[in-house]
Amino acid sequence: MADPVAAAYRSFPPAARRCLERIRALIFETAAALDGVGPITETLKWGEPAYLTERSRSGTTVRLGWKAARPQECALLVHCQTTLVDTWRSLFPELVFDGNRALRLPLDEPLPEPALRRCIEMALTYHRAGPT
Repeated sequence: MADPVAAAYRSFPPAARRCLERIRALIFETAAALDGVGPITETLKWGEPAYLTERSRSGTTVRLGWKAARPQECALLVHCQTTLVDTWRSLFPELVFDGNRALRLPLDEPLPEPALRRCIEMALTYHRAGPT
Protein backbone atom coordinates (compact mmCIF):
# COMPACT_ATOMS: atom_id res chain seq x y z
CA MET A 1 0.00 0.00 0.00
CA ALA A 2 1.21 3.50 -0.77
CA ASP A 3 1.75 5.62 2.34
CA PRO A 4 -1.32 7.90 1.94
CA VAL A 5 -3.52 4.88 1.23
CA ALA A 6 -2.09 3.00 4.21
CA ALA A 7 -2.77 6.07 6.37
CA ALA A 8 -6.37 6.12 5.16
CA TYR A 9 -6.82 2.48 6.17
CA ARG A 10 -5.25 3.16 9.58
CA SER A 11 -7.81 5.94 10.12
CA PHE A 12 -10.73 3.49 9.96
CA PRO A 13 -12.03 1.78 13.11
CA PRO A 14 -10.75 -1.82 13.43
CA ALA A 15 -13.92 -3.57 12.20
CA ALA A 16 -14.23 -1.25 9.20
CA ARG A 17 -10.52 -1.61 8.42
CA ARG A 18 -10.81 -5.43 8.40
CA CYS A 19 -13.85 -5.29 6.10
CA LEU A 20 -12.25 -2.80 3.72
CA GLU A 21 -8.91 -4.62 3.66
CA ARG A 22 -10.73 -7.83 2.67
CA ILE A 23 -12.56 -5.99 -0.12
CA ARG A 24 -9.21 -4.53 -1.21
CA ALA A 25 -7.80 -8.05 -1.44
CA LEU A 26 -10.84 -9.13 -3.48
CA ILE A 27 -10.25 -6.25 -5.90
CA PHE A 28 -6.64 -7.33 -6.53
CA GLU A 29 -7.57 -11.04 -6.69
CA THR A 30 -10.41 -10.38 -9.12
CA ALA A 31 -8.29 -8.10 -11.32
CA ALA A 32 -5.53 -10.71 -11.52
CA ALA A 33 -8.04 -13.31 -12.72
CA LEU A 34 -9.50 -11.13 -15.48
CA ASP A 35 -7.92 -10.99 -18.92
CA GLY A 36 -7.24 -7.50 -20.19
CA VAL A 37 -7.66 -5.62 -16.92
CA GLY A 38 -3.97 -5.35 -16.15
CA PRO A 39 -2.45 -3.83 -13.04
CA ILE A 40 -4.60 -1.94 -10.57
CA THR A 41 -3.55 1.55 -9.48
CA GLU A 42 -4.20 2.21 -5.79
CA THR A 43 -4.65 5.84 -4.79
CA LEU A 44 -6.92 8.15 -2.81
CA LYS A 45 -9.97 9.91 -4.19
CA TRP A 46 -11.92 12.17 -1.86
CA GLY A 47 -9.71 10.83 0.94
CA GLU A 48 -10.85 7.25 0.37
CA PRO A 49 -8.91 4.29 -1.05
CA ALA A 50 -9.60 4.06 -4.77
CA TYR A 51 -8.73 1.43 -7.36
CA LEU A 52 -8.33 2.19 -11.07
CA THR A 53 -7.63 0.19 -14.20
CA GLU A 54 -5.36 3.03 -15.24
CA ARG A 55 -3.29 1.20 -17.85
CA SER A 56 -6.04 -0.79 -19.60
CA ARG A 57 -8.85 1.70 -18.91
CA SER A 58 -11.17 -1.32 -18.90
CA GLY A 59 -13.13 -0.31 -15.83
CA THR A 60 -14.52 2.45 -13.72
CA THR A 61 -12.95 3.60 -10.46
CA VAL A 62 -13.88 1.58 -7.37
CA ARG A 63 -13.68 3.36 -4.01
CA LEU A 64 -13.91 1.93 -0.52
CA GLY A 65 -15.39 3.93 2.31
CA TRP A 66 -16.57 4.13 5.87
CA LYS A 67 -18.43 7.07 7.43
CA ALA A 68 -19.02 7.94 11.06
CA ALA A 69 -22.65 8.66 10.12
CA ARG A 70 -23.04 4.93 9.31
CA PRO A 71 -20.55 3.35 11.72
CA GLN A 72 -21.84 -0.22 11.38
CA GLU A 73 -21.17 -0.55 7.66
CA CYS A 74 -18.56 -0.05 5.01
CA ALA A 75 -19.18 0.64 1.34
CA LEU A 76 -17.95 -0.18 -2.13
CA LEU A 77 -18.60 2.86 -4.33
CA VAL A 78 -18.56 3.46 -8.08
CA HIS A 79 -19.12 6.51 -10.25
CA CYS A 80 -22.76 7.59 -10.00
CA GLN A 81 -23.15 7.93 -13.78
CA THR A 82 -22.52 4.24 -14.42
CA THR A 83 -25.34 1.73 -14.57
CA LEU A 84 -23.49 -0.63 -12.24
CA VAL A 85 -25.57 -0.21 -9.08
CA ASP A 86 -28.82 -0.67 -11.00
CA THR A 87 -27.41 -3.85 -12.52
CA TRP A 88 -26.13 -5.09 -9.16
CA ARG A 89 -29.49 -4.34 -7.57
CA SER A 90 -31.24 -6.54 -10.16
CA LEU A 91 -28.69 -9.36 -9.83
CA PHE A 92 -28.39 -9.29 -6.04
CA PRO A 93 -31.67 -8.02 -4.51
CA GLU A 94 -30.58 -9.39 -1.12
CA LEU A 95 -27.81 -6.77 -0.89
CA VAL A 96 -28.21 -3.19 0.34
CA PHE A 97 -27.52 -0.30 -2.03
CA ASP A 98 -27.39 3.45 -1.64
CA GLY A 99 -28.70 5.39 -4.61
CA ASN A 100 -26.73 4.82 -7.79
CA ARG A 101 -23.27 4.82 -6.28
CA ALA A 102 -22.79 2.41 -3.36
CA LEU A 103 -23.06 -1.15 -2.14
CA ARG A 104 -23.42 -1.07 1.65
CA LEU A 105 -21.91 -3.93 3.67
CA PRO A 106 -22.78 -4.49 7.34
CA LEU A 107 -19.69 -4.93 9.50
CA ASP A 108 -21.37 -7.54 11.71
CA GLU A 109 -22.13 -9.95 8.85
CA PRO A 110 -19.83 -12.05 6.66
CA LEU A 111 -19.00 -10.45 3.33
CA PRO A 112 -21.11 -11.86 0.48
CA GLU A 113 -17.91 -12.75 -1.38
CA PRO A 114 -19.35 -14.43 -4.51
CA ALA A 115 -21.67 -11.48 -5.17
CA LEU A 116 -18.97 -8.99 -4.22
CA ARG A 117 -16.49 -10.60 -6.61
CA ARG A 118 -19.04 -10.36 -9.42
CA CYS A 119 -19.71 -6.69 -8.64
CA ILE A 120 -15.98 -5.96 -8.62
CA GLU A 121 -15.52 -7.84 -11.89
CA MET A 122 -18.26 -5.79 -13.52
CA ALA A 123 -16.71 -2.53 -12.29
CA LEU A 124 -13.21 -3.49 -13.46
CA THR A 125 -14.52 -4.32 -16.95
CA TYR A 126 -17.25 -1.68 -17.22
CA HIS A 127 -15.76 0.20 -20.18
CA ARG A 128 -14.58 -2.91 -21.96
CA ALA A 129 -17.76 -4.94 -21.71
CA GLY A 130 -20.31 -2.24 -21.07
CA PRO A 131 -23.10 -2.81 -18.57
CA THR A 132 -24.15 -6.44 -18.15
